Amino acid sequence: MRNRLSRRTFLKSIGIGAAAATVPTVVGCASKDKAAGEQEPPTGQMTYRTNPKTGEKVSLLGYGMMRLPTLESNASAREDGDAEIDQEMVNRQVDYAIEHGVNYFDTSPAYCKGRSEHCTGIALSRHPRDKFFIATKLSNFSPDTWSHEAGVEMFQNSLKELQVEYIDYMLLHGIGMGEDGMATYRSRYVDNGILDYLLEQREKGLIRNLGFSYHGDIAVFDYLLSQHDKYHWDFVQIELNYLDWKHAKEINERNTNAEYLYGELLKRNIPAVIMEPLLGGRLSKLPDPLVKRLKSRDKDSSVASWAFRYAGTYPNVLTVLSGMTFMEHLKDNLLTYSPLKPLSDEEMKFLEQIATDMVSYNTIPCNDCKYCMPCPYGIDIPAIFVHYNKCLSEGNVSLDTAGAEYQKQRRAFLVGYDRSVPKLRQADHCVGCGHCEPHCPQRIRIPQELYRISRFVENLKQEKNEGTDA
Repeated sequence: MRNRLSRRTFLKSIGIGAAAATVPTVVGCASKDKAAGEQEPPTGQMTYRTNPKTGEKVSLLGYGMMRLPTLESNASAREDGDAEIDQEMVNRQVDYAIEHGVNYFDTSPAYCKGRSEHCTGIALSRHPRDKFFIATKLSNFSPDTWSHEAGVEMFQNSLKELQVEYIDYMLLHGIGMGEDGMATYRSRYVDNGILDYLLEQREKGLIRNLGFSYHGDIAVFDYLLSQHDKYHWDFVQIELNYLDWKHAKEINERNTNAEYLYGELLKRNIPAVIMEPLLGGRLSKLPDPLVKRLKSRDKDSSVASWAFRYAGTYPNVLTVLSGMTFMEHLKDNLLTYSPLKPLSDEEMKFLEQIATDMVSYNTIPCNDCKYCMPCPYGIDIPAIFVHYNKCLSEGNVSLDTAGAEYQKQRRAFLVGYDRSVPKLRQADHCVGCGHCEPHCPQRIRIPQELYRISRFVENLKQEKNEGTDA
């Protein structure tokens, strides 16, 4: 960032590795737009929810600034997550979003390798301040940033990068993460006085709403809610979608079902901000049999729209965040929420059955957030999991070595694996150091899963598949 902290210095100050919170390797819409279907989103039809504290109307669709479009300039830079953000396209998509009623924009010092706040600030500064709400986070993940001075500096830097005098929605970022969630929470926010500092900024009006985003240790979530009478949380950000509603703990015993998280907020009348409505895109790329079932119910709606309607149907949801890299994503989501058609009870039960069937595919619950990166040994953890999940969904992870389609499926997996992940960054190079695991919001046992995939790949190469759980 010119005339401010260098990107390397800034990333070091917040304790984020060089490839963490990176933009996706797929490039953005700098040179081409993808059609979002035949229908153009209407203006003036956005669904809004009321903030019970301020009475302000917040768009049900929130713009997540975690995955911004990049320029098609340097292939190696894109692979390493260093591709330059296409500011012109960011401006264009933000303009289009505001024109169609979106007024909530969510960012963080950690997103896009430290670039997101800066680019978001440029795009929004071209609009009147009363036309948008800014949400950002105190992303002090590294112990190097747990001092009071570092926390204050991070908050002040967010104001500068976003070019605003106050933050509308401020979050303690990733509460519950770490091997000991409660100890980490206290070190990051309590012992150093940073939570008291943020409460003071709320009193002064520099923060208008204060909340936290939750990942991981449910004891920390429950504790913070037990302190609601003391802190008066204005909102809480949780992961909610039709798979996690009842199956998050079934998929990973260390996670918590969204049904519980939402219910606890509802009891206290704390508005919920929703992240991961698509589970990092997994609910927009369902296995073909499930896609056919959705299309049989509504052939004109996208697969993703079902997930967004599901999240938006719950009345205590203030806004639903979506990281919209492409204009087609933005348009499709605008169509879903302009206005929202809430799901009927029968449709909710239909999606619950879809979720139950999806669990049987045994995918790895990776949302491609890249918080686990960089790996000290160069392994591309998210790309490995994304490819494995994709092949599971498409039926290319076969247990039947004698089946008629086995050789075709075997080739599809291996060829796709080599194309998706360079050989030196594949799962067989994992040494089990465990550096990645504490940073995973989904609490995946990453080394264990990498070892499982490595053995599966080796079996495929030898044409002796012993099963995906080998």
